[in-house]
Amino acid sequence: MTPVSGRIAAAVGLALAAGLLGACASGQLTAAGGMTGDGVQAPAASGSAFPAAPGGAGANAEEPFNPFKPPGEGAAGQRQVILQPSLEEVLQTGSLPEMSLGRADAPVVVVKYASLTCPYCRKFQAEVFPKLKRAYIDTGKVRFILREFPIGRASGNATIALRCASPDKYFTLYGKFLEQQARWVSQEVRLDAIHSVAREVGLSRNDFDRCLENRSMIGGLEWVKDRGRTLGIIGTPNFFIDQTLIKKVLTYEELATLIDERLAARRGVAEAQRKS
Repeated sequence: MTPVSGRIAAAVGLALAAGLLGACASGQLTAAGGMTGDGVQAPAASGSAFPAAPGGAGANAEEPFNPFKPPGEGAAGQRQVILQPSLEEVLQTGSLPEMSLGRADAPVVVVKYASLTCPYCRKFQAEVFPKLKRAYIDTGKVRFILREFPIGRASGNATIALRCASPDKYFTLYGKFLEQQARWVSQEVRLDAIHSVAREVGLSRNDFDRCLENRSMIGGLEWVKDRGRTLGIIGTPNFFIDQTLIKKVLTYEELATLIDERLAARRGVAEAQRKS
């Protein structure tokens, strides 16, 4: 047995854990009245990038459609999860480029998994992220990575728009989608409303429509979410601070404490190496 396989365990009952630990994972209402649950049935929308569930709306009522669910995954969300992943495993990437801010060689890595429909992600973006950016990202202490974990159809289609925009507008559009959730989030996918936000950073409707049909991009986004689940992500926002998984909403004070602990540990190692 390899070291990696030895650290893999079946995550039985992950759906229950998601309800207890994941901020946006259990069908909670957003401010706009939409559902944010990963397994919540969202009505099919004409023009949606994702097909309706096989067998029609009445099929598998206890297993609602999830546009980013890998084929064959059960309703209970049972899957193999890497326990205590290494930093190398956390930082593994797929076909899509990693979207990050800060120095590539920063001493601490913070990874945030987010859904664009999640009100807790909006709260973090408004109240915590600006302080994190000023104190740690802009000063070269933290590399901040944002990974997509779309929950529901509306979030899935907005995430495609997010990746479809110019890469240098990615974080700007991410902030706009969160700030303007009340404008576009609903149980029914409203592509016009989603595009109206993306248009603010220059994404044309023709480009958006082409991206909705871009199976390579959608496959890449599916990989990001599936890999997140394999690493133990159960909802949004969930975080990795280096290789440590945090399954809860973090205040700035909590996040700063976790980062400072790692920075102090690295300084201690560097000092010991100098003296040896």
